[in-house]
Amino acid sequence: MRSLSRSLRELRGWRRMLTAMLAGALSALAMAPVFAWPVLALTLPALVWLIDGAVAARASAQGAPTATPGGLPCVPRARKAAWIGWCFGFGYFLAGLYWIGEAFLVEAERFAWLLPFAVSLMPAGLALFFALGTALAQLAWSNGPMRVLALALGLSASEWLRGHVLTGFPWNTLGYALTWPDPLLQAAAWLGIYGLTLVTVVALCAPAVAWLDAEKATDPMALRRAAVLVPVLLLLPLFAGGHMRLAEAEASMNDHVRLRLVQPSIPQRDKWRPELQGRIFAEHLRLSATNQRGEPAGLTGITLVIWPEAAMPFLPLEHPDVLQAIANLLPKGVQLVSGALRIDRSPGASGQQRRLIFNSLIAFDDEGRPAAIYDKVHLVPFGEFLPLQATLEAIGLEQLSRMKGGFDSGLSPRPLLSLANLPPFGPLICYEVIFPTNGFAGQKRPAFLLNLTNDGWFGHTSGPYQHLHQTRVRAVMEGLPVIRVANNGVSAVIDGKGRILQSLPLNARGVIETGLPPALPPTFSARFGDLFFLFAEICGFLLIAFRRNLRRYSTI
Repeated sequence: MRSLSRSLRELRGWRRMLTAMLAGALSALAMAPVFAWPVLALTLPALVWLIDGAVAARASAQGAPTATPGGLPCVPRARKAAWIGWCFGFGYFLAGLYWIGEAFLVEAERFAWLLPFAVSLMPAGLALFFALGTALAQLAWSNGPMRVLALALGLSASEWLRGHVLTGFPWNTLGYALTWPDPLLQAAAWLGIYGLTLVTVVALCAPAVAWLDAEKATDPMALRRAAVLVPVLLLLPLFAGGHMRLAEAEASMNDHVRLRLVQPSIPQRDKWRPELQGRIFAEHLRLSATNQRGEPAGLTGITLVIWPEAAMPFLPLEHPDVLQAIANLLPKGVQLVSGALRIDRSPGASGQQRRLIFNSLIAFDDEGRPAAIYDKVHLVPFGEFLPLQATLEAIGLEQLSRMKGGFDSGLSPRPLLSLANLPPFGPLICYEVIFPTNGFAGQKRPAFLLNLTNDGWFGHTSGPYQHLHQTRVRAVMEGLPVIRVANNGVSAVIDGKGRILQSLPLNARGVIETGLPPALPPTFSARFGDLFFLFAEICGFLLIAFRRNLRRYSTI
């Protein structure tokens, strides 16, 4: 380990940047479905040593000492650290989000030429947040183990920004590394995903860095003890607390509510072919009237049938025959929730006619009438809309949905939906479920979250499994069950502790029949959101500033 640390510090130029990129790519193994999070105990210290080398090289070139305990490091050092962070982030997102390229192969004749741009430009943009994180960390850098805390504060702050800036994209936030196995997953209920990010970097980076720093310390044994104790003191209570939370007694399943989840597994390439629309709709109707064994069973005893995101490849509210077919399917008192596209032609505030297109969740009553509607708020960039839509369309580009003008965003905050014979629920479409701050209007808490999605764009890659795992984390953070219905999987019934009670695997066709798991009491994370994390960030930076000033005054 000592020779590795020395070698990394001595790297210069493209070798340093390439090594940072490789370390970032290896770090992606910590995410679902691999969950090899111990790899971060190597890659995060490598990031520290690469930044150490950049700081030392810059200081040496300027004829300055490598440590600057009495003041902030200069801007060129922060720039060097930012470049290293960008390379690390580029490797991390390139390896962790490679599956995005699959979406461009669904209609390869139209979109394949964009694949290399998509799989490189998106990681390049997201890596800017890691660059910001390492630059921020370098401003609080030191020669001692406190630079681990500086890195943790910088990276977790930049991850928080990644989840909030512009539309936000908190996919594969570093904190997801410590949400496996299930006992560690429970920590999301207390710390939230950004608090877990802070803990992840400190716990997995500190041992190697502090152990090697001990060679230069005045009390090496104390520092080596700290190198061992830091991960133990951080992770052991989380693991033990998680075991206790999993063992807690809870209310039984609500079997007065019976849900039938339909996973049609329609290939994405076929989904929007006009000649297949009738067949696809008929397959949804057929599956809705079968049981888990695939036998015709009708809908007696069922409260709600649920279809996935954009299940009907047309505008159902524009087709009276479709509404009649839904009415014919549903016995009295049974309802259907489906993802669907819809057009709003109501006049705008100025009285002019509008034409807004939404990716919606529509609830139909037993007469085929729309009983409730939710319009997706968080749209997918380049999938459902284009940044600078009019400009990019003018030069011939279009989003993957091929909807001219793109989709329109629904109103925020999201409404809770209430249907007959059902407790209120929170609707979330596609990746809206991964945003920790996606709240709902009013003071009433939903009894469950309903997530309709279509991961058919991404084939049999790690993408659908990452999406599923982040849905489990959201369930734990809220203390609420999640009913997840996907076009091609993985459809799942997830309880408030993130456990999958029932599921259908990827690319399987079938149904799940289930009661409703109980809602748990509101978690710390659900009650206070990011407040704990932001408080920890402020305290961490104040601690570094205090130690820096203490050292400055001790030399006077």
